[in-house]
Amino acid sequence: MSGGSEPAAPAGLRIVVEYCEPCGFESTYLELASAVKEEYPDIEIESRLGGKGAFEIEINGQLVFSKLENGGFPYEKDLIEAIRRARNGEPLEKITNSRPPCVIL
Repeated sequence: MSGGSEPAAPAGLRIVVEYCEPCGFESTYLELASAVKEEYPDIEIESRLGGKGAFEIEINGQLVFSKLENGGFPYEKDLIEAIRRARNGEPLEKITNSRPPCVIL
């Protein structure tokens, strides 16, 4: 198929965050969801329980962040940038920056 360009902003952006509840990652999810809502009030963020150590983020079914791969949590600004790109119809890139999980000494 050729001709016609895709609409710039997809009607429904679907963001799913899968996290390990027993690991205590729910608070990180809630902080991230709150930051995204502040920037994009119209975006829905779904959560689902994941396996041990998981904190995985998908945008429209594409994995954009994996704690299992990166070993930390995403920075809010990186996720907001990924959402901006998705809204503009730009290709998604994996977020590779991560902040270390909190360590209590």
